[in-house]
Amino acid sequence: MPRTPSATDFADDPAAFLARQLPLQQAAIARYALGGRQVWLKRAGSPHGMARYRLLGAAARLLRLEVLTPVPHRGGREAIATEVRRLGQLGAAGVRVPQVLAAAPDGFLMADLGAPGADTRSLAWELDAALPAGREAVLERWTDGLDTLVDVHARGQCLSQAFARNLVRCPDGRIACIDFEDDPAAALPLDVCQLRDMLCYAHSTALHLVQAGCLEEGRDAWRQRLAQPQYGPALQALLRRTAARLAWLRHLPQGRRLGRDGQRLRAAWQLLSQL
Repeated sequence: MPRTPSATDFADDPAAFLARQLPLQQAAIARYALGGRQVWLKRAGSPHGMARYRLLGAAARLLRLEVLTPVPHRGGREAIATEVRRLGQLGAAGVRVPQVLAAAPDGFLMADLGAPGADTRSLAWELDAALPAGREAVLERWTDGLDTLVDVHARGQCLSQAFARNLVRCPDGRIACIDFEDDPAAALPLDVCQLRDMLCYAHSTALHLVQAGCLEEGRDAWRQRLAQPQYGPALQALLRRTAARLAWLRHLPQGRRLGRDGQRLRAAWQLLSQL
């Protein structure tokens, strides 16, 4: 009776492993050991409808905030093709992203960013873990994430969803970026895309600064970086205009009456409004 192939048989042939495993995998993403390293196989899901994007687009026009214009994420094969393409583009530009090992229309295989046998922690996890240690620990990790955005933008690039959960710490201490199923630059001007990155990062991290009592230090760090050459007058003006049109967020309650998302929105406006 012929032996069932194992991952060991495909150690030097990621494309063959992808072709063999993709039809068998039920989960959207799964990790495997292949040739002494960890790899991830991501498969196409169901295509997404466009109704919610039209609704969000109408809201962005009503608020006159181009930066809130939704970027279509159609799912299915299109999302797989977009992510493979974007990982290649960002990697070629020098942005730390996962390496694509093999790709097919219905899925792709990428290298894990961590050390063998070790979990790779997200910046969101690091910020949560740093809170008990106090303001300096939080500010250090928060600034690492901010500098990652600044570096991406200096290379003429943007991310997709620049939330702290999509920034992960590699074994060498550098931060890598993940999750590229949509392409903002295909739908919006680059300065709008880069401001969109800033809003995502502020939304997912500003509350940590507030809780650690270092919001002003975070503002100072961000002001210094906004003075760098890649952030020209167009982005500066867009940032001021966006912060002014979001001023109503200051009226959100400071407590948890509207849940954690309400707290995050209010903290993000506090951070960005005085940049």
